[in-house]
Amino acid sequence: MRVLLLSAYDAQSHAQWRRALQAMLPHWQWTEVCLPARYFAWRVRGNSLSLAFGEHADTLREPYDLVVATSMTDLSALRGFVPELARIPTAVYFHENQFAYPTSSHTHNSVEPQVLNLYTALAADYVLFNSHFNRRSFLQGVSALLKKLPDLVPKGLPERLEKNSEVLPVPLPDLTDASASDACWSEQEDPLRIVWAARWEFDKDPELLNAILMALDKRNIDFRLALLGQRFRHTPRVFDDIIQRFSDRIDQQGFVESRAAYLSWLASADYILSTAQHEFQGLAVLEAVALGCCPLLPQRQVYPEYFAHEHLYSTTGDVAQQAESAVDKLDALQAMATKPEISVASFASQHLCHTYESVLTRVANR
Repeated sequence: MRVLLLSAYDAQSHAQWRRALQAMLPHWQWTEVCLPARYFAWRVRGNSLSLAFGEHADTLREPYDLVVATSMTDLSALRGFVPELARIPTAVYFHENQFAYPTSSHTHNSVEPQVLNLYTALAADYVLFNSHFNRRSFLQGVSALLKKLPDLVPKGLPERLEKNSEVLPVPLPDLTDASASDACWSEQEDPLRIVWAARWEFDKDPELLNAILMALDKRNIDFRLALLGQRFRHTPRVFDDIIQRFSDRIDQQGFVESRAAYLSWLASADYILSTAQHEFQGLAVLEAVALGCCPLLPQRQVYPEYFAHEHLYSTTGDVAQQAESAVDKLDALQAMATKPEISVASFASQHLCHTYESVLTRVANR
C-alpha cells in the first residue's frame, strides 16, 4: 500500500499520531508531507497553497493508493489544485474540531475554521475521529452552523458525514520502559505528587488550575507540583502568578525536552490533574494513567467517556466552586483504601493496529 500522509499543522499530538500510525503499519510504503505548527490562522487557510505550489508539489502528484490527511488540511481546495489527489481514496483524521473550541476575549472568533473543517470532511471519502465526544460535537456543530446560513443549504449533510465516519483513537505507544527514576521531585516526607501536563494556553483553563492549587493550600494539603507543557510567546499571565505564588511547591515547570524524562515525571506522580476546557482524547492523561497515575479530571469534554465519576469533579458554578469540588474529589480518592483500577489497554498500539489496517484498507478499496 502506497500512502501519502498529510499533516498540515503538525502539532505535537498530530506528530505522535502519525509516528504511531507508521509504526503500526511498517509494511506499508509511507510518504509524509508535514507543515510546521505555527501561524495558526495562515496555516489553516493557506496550507493548500503551500502544499500544492510549494516544495512538496511534485510529491503530491506521485501515484498513491491512499491519502490520509489531518483535519487541518484544506482538502477541498487541495484536491482542486492537485487533480491527481481527487482520484485517490482519502481518509481524514480529526484530532479535534473547531466547533467545540472555547471562545476567548483574547482571540478573534471567526467561523472560517469551522467552514474549513466542514469542507474537508465533505471532500474526504471517510472521516475518523479520536473520540465519540469529538465526533458528536463536530456533527452537532455542523448542524448548528448550517441552520444559521441564509439559503441554498443542502439537506442531509450531517447525516452523510455521520454515515461516512467512525471513532478510532490515537494509539498509545508502548510505555513499558518508562521509569520513575529520572524525575527530580523534592525530597519531602509524603507530599502528594501532582502533575499537570498541557499546553500553557487559555483553553486548558489555568485560572481553574490556580484556584485548585489555592484550595489545596487553604486546606493545608501538602503537595508538590510538576507543571509540564509547552509555553508559547503569548502565555496567559495567570501562569506567572502560579509560579510566583507556588514557587516553593513546583519541582518542574515548562516543556521537558526528553521524552524519557517527561514519562518519568508522569510515572512518579500520584495524580494527573486536568483543568482542560478543550480536550478531545487527552493523550497526556491516558499516558499518565497507563503509568500508574490516578486521574483527577473535570466532568466535561472527553473525560466522562473514559473515566468513572470517582475521578471527575464538578464544572458547574464559578471557578472557586469548581476548585472546591476538585479538592473534595481528591480527598475522597485519598480516603479510599485502594483506588479504583483503570485500564487503558484499549488505547494501546497493539490493540488498535489491526483495526487501523482494516479501516484504512477498506477506504483504499472504496
